[in-house]
Amino acid sequence: MESFPEIISVDDHTVEPAGVWRDRLPSRYRDTGPHVVRAPVKEMTFVGGKFAPRMGEPGDDGPIADWWVYEDLRRPLTRLDTAVGYSRDEVRLEGITYQQMRPGSYSVPERLADMDINHVRSALCFPTFPRFCGQTFTEAKDRDLALLCLRAYNDWMVEEWCGPQARGRLIPLTLIPLWDAELAAREVRRNAERGVRAVCFSEIPPRLGLPSIHSDAWDPFLGACDETGTVIAMHIGSSSQMPSTSSDAPPAVGSTITFANCCYSMVDWLMSGKFERFPNLRIMYAEGQIGWMPYVLERADVVWEENRGWGGVADKVLRPPSELFAEHVYGCFFDDAFGLRNLDAIGVGSVLYETDYPHSDSTWPKSKEVGESQMGHLPQDVVERIVCGNAIELLGLTHNGLWPGAAR
Repeated sequence: MESFPEIISVDDHTVEPAGVWRDRLPSRYRDTGPHVVRAPVKEMTFVGGKFAPRMGEPGDDGPIADWWVYEDLRRPLTRLDTAVGYSRDEVRLEGITYQQMRPGSYSVPERLADMDINHVRSALCFPTFPRFCGQTFTEAKDRDLALLCLRAYNDWMVEEWCGPQARGRLIPLTLIPLWDAELAAREVRRNAERGVRAVCFSEIPPRLGLPSIHSDAWDPFLGACDETGTVIAMHIGSSSQMPSTSSDAPPAVGSTITFANCCYSMVDWLMSGKFERFPNLRIMYAEGQIGWMPYVLERADVVWEENRGWGGVADKVLRPPSELFAEHVYGCFFDDAFGLRNLDAIGVGSVLYETDYPHSDSTWPKSKEVGESQMGHLPQDVVERIVCGNAIELLGLTHNGLWPGAAR
């Protein structure tokens, strides 16, 4: 390998600064919208794929954490939100404060410095408090306030996190009001006018109590993405249910099979007929890895070829699923040597690289070294496509991997 190109990470994360909503909501909502309080942790468990924290009262015993408070929700910052800078053995399920995390988690200058350490040119960042596709606001009781909160987050994402101080190196990823597809379409278009080319969505919407992708309910949203070239980004856990096998399974079980929801979701999309109806749609699976894809595509093609007559897809899926995959679907990985050894069965143009900063799975600060070790057998031009070229094309970046909207 001649040289390892600078990375464009399509899956990093931001921990929102404490003032994101208080600084942007109308004054009458500043105490009822999301805000941070410091309080003890009374209890915190993560079993069977479910995270269950309990906040103590001031004066109670217990470790102190910074908690997001919003309606009935009490959600602490945890070490799993931001684990970079700690050894693997030090990363535990525990509440933390902003002072106990690496500043690059929430501060743009420090984030850029940590990207420099990690050979990262630019990065697309998913949210933390809103959750991976804005479930926090979807579950809220006051939908008017929820919409204001969601738009405030998008404004912060575009204007500050990805604003002038980021110098084009942070790529905006916005949210939609999942409870209303027409409103979602408007939000996609509002942000597209600002140069945004990626939006969060749920990998399995029915698990959030929403219509499936097989229905027509999402068509206004899908139409807006199709028209504006907005990529639909789905992160593992964006269905609010991490894969698990039982209610008492330890987190290690779910962590091993995190790709499972992406697998289910991808088959949903390939068999939905949506790619036929919206030919410009592009979807990506953040942190889903890629090693599982070849067999699923092989099986999907067999089912489509042999069983489409009774399988309910003959009149809407007009080409083999593997062909639709090659044109519309992107798998994202940070550590997947097996997938890279089977790249010919996935397709060079369907793969994107990520670093997952600042989560516990992140390869920071050695994402370059991991990539070199796993891609050493690949030609230089293939490495460049995986590490940066595909992302540049997909997200509408400049030739050197920057977000052009930052210059507006």
